[in-house]
Amino acid sequence: MFEVVKQEGRARRGVFTCPHGTVQTPVFMNVGTQGVIKGAVSAFDLKEIGCQVELSNTYHLHLRPGDKVIKELGGLHQFMRWDGPMLTDSGGFQVFSLSGLRKIKEEGVTFASHIDGRRIFMGPEESMQIQSNLGSDIAMAFDECIENPAPREYVQKSCERTIRWLERCVAEHKRLNALPDCVNPGQMLFGINQGGTYADIRQWHMEEIRKLDCDGFAIGGLAVGEPTEVMYEMIDAVEPYMPTEKPRYLMGVGTPSNIIEAVARGIDFFDCVMPARNARHGKLYTWNGTINIKNEKFKLDNTPIDETCDCPACRAFSKAYIRHLLTAGEMLAMRLCVMHNLHFYNELMARIRQALDEGTFEAFRAQYSGRLDRPVQANEGSGSTK
Repeated sequence: MFEVVKQEGRARRGVFTCPHGTVQTPVFMNVGTQGVIKGAVSAFDLKEIGCQVELSNTYHLHLRPGDKVIKELGGLHQFMRWDGPMLTDSGGFQVFSLSGLRKIKEEGVTFASHIDGRRIFMGPEESMQIQSNLGSDIAMAFDECIENPAPREYVQKSCERTIRWLERCVAEHKRLNALPDCVNPGQMLFGINQGGTYADIRQWHMEEIRKLDCDGFAIGGLAVGEPTEVMYEMIDAVEPYMPTEKPRYLMGVGTPSNIIEAVARGIDFFDCVMPARNARHGKLYTWNGTINIKNEKFKLDNTPIDETCDCPACRAFSKAYIRHLLTAGEMLAMRLCVMHNLHFYNELMARIRQALDEGTFEAFRAQYSGRLDRPVQANEGSGSTK
């Protein structure tokens, strides 16, 4: 299922195998929350821009069109026409993001739908059932994503409950995979480490959940308000307690520099809405840093977003044209910008893997960590300098 084939320091080069294919790691998973990438990007486009793993959300697809509808139509792979590996988030993040619309109990969480206000209950068993109906390759355990900072006593009690929820997830997941009408009987289950910004709680929690029969483990509850250095400290604290033979996933992170730094700390899987969200507002990534395509200085710029990039936007269109589309409110602008940023992230991971293969990751880290998150300087172009 997962093999670490090379290591440089703590950074790992691996191969992950699941029912819908083989994934080269480290990998960035492209976020299609409702079965599509926001910005009119289809599953076929994902293939063109180098996506290896697509990620969708349990809570949102349960609300519409409904996980039972998707199961009847053959599962989410068939529904959205994506034939590669897929991960589904458990709905646990909505325990955090919809804090004003939910109530947590031992049994699970009652939500008021953000669409129409109707009451929805989701616990470990319901989350596993929805994800089984979707048929993803990786199902995430149901947990509570705790806000940072949070009182230590609350964090401890929440983590204890998350362990009990994980035990229920493991049992229900095994039951569902054995059913004759299971959409994807090879579906895997990843547990999630929580603990806020308390290193000792995170370490204890990881030691406890690794005892359970999970196929991989994620670090959750980071990049939700704490300083970046604190996030790195938490990864450093928990990573030694994570099984070396199983994949490690840092949920919801992050910027290109965040990813490079987390790879250096032993992380294999990443996801984040940031590249697509930034793209829809005109913030684009290049190998010399970020640009805001809406700036006046690009009005007459006939060059591509990044002269070294071979994404569909850079192959065919100029900054001036894309800027015009964005300022005119044309949908094509968002599509081209999203495809560029996701291509950039997928290419970033490919270059990280190449550096690990060649034993040059630390040099790559020194050159690009920090640089990729900063705006392009006035005397720099948008192309790569190697």
